[in-house]
Amino acid sequence: MNDERTPRRQSGGRPVLAEDRAVQDIATPRRTRDLIAKHGFTFKKSLGQNFLVDQNILRKIVAAAELDQTKGALEIGPGIGALTQQLALAAGKVAAVEIDDRLIPILRDTLADTPNVSIEHGDVLKLDLGALIAREFGGLQGVSVVANLPYYVTTPILMKLLEEKLPLEHIVVMIQKEVAERMAAKPGGKEYGSLSVAVQYYCVPELVCIVPHTVFIPQPNVDSAVIKLTLRDKPAADVTDEEHFFRTVQACFAQRRKTIANNLTAFVGKDRRGLVAPLLEGCGIEPSRRGETLTLHEFAALSRALIEAGLPPKP
Repeated sequence: MNDERTPRRQSGGRPVLAEDRAVQDIATPRRTRDLIAKHGFTFKKSLGQNFLVDQNILRKIVAAAELDQTKGALEIGPGIGALTQQLALAAGKVAAVEIDDRLIPILRDTLADTPNVSIEHGDVLKLDLGALIAREFGGLQGVSVVANLPYYVTTPILMKLLEEKLPLEHIVVMIQKEVAERMAAKPGGKEYGSLSVAVQYYCVPELVCIVPHTVFIPQPNVDSAVIKLTLRDKPAADVTDEEHFFRTVQACFAQRRKTIANNLTAFVGKDRRGLVAPLLEGCGIEPSRRGETLTLHEFAALSRALIEAGLPPKP
């Protein structure tokens, strides 16, 4: 594949989408069914395979990623290439990682006219993404992850992308609606939890749109949402030890109906129960509050105070 291809752009600078030229859109019900039949493809429920068949949603995903010819897009789970086709027209380079080897020949068929796309067969959770990014996007001015993620593996993939501190500008993904709402939730609501804190520690989240389950083949049982995560230049809170910070956050949400004092007692050990209330009060946190009311900065202050007190004790 020739990575030097520069897709044509209209006079206003908008990337040329597939409908602007003489190619067949992949993301239509008929085209998708034809491709499935042509290649004898059968869906694996264990891989969470649902193919998008709505061009309007694709436009919103691509637009949210803020791509141009100086930037690259890393796609996870391209399926039969519906999103890949549009990313190839908007970005200078696209690298698509697909775990299902049965989809590789289909992708080579559907993306035959997109020489700025490379296809990697592998499990994204096991790949060295830093090396992949360096290899595929060298010389470009920015890289974003853009993907329709399987529901069952959404959180592990996102946390890998964030914890490995990859050189990313944005992560724009379509995921289960309830999970997207949790990622963007603010303190005080029932959706706010440890996932909210983890994502917002690294990123600024923005819900782009809701995606009804009716625009997929096959149709999932729940609606999806597109969420845009803009990577922060530095974490949102001053944290001494990230591992301890996230353990503290998880401990505070261990049993949501319980107060922070009760959850922290279980975290530090019942024999140190008497230290919990004074420690919380020293951080300006009422022991009767629940985890869902704490901000990132309060969690960070609590983690620092626990570390200074040597809590929880190391095994």
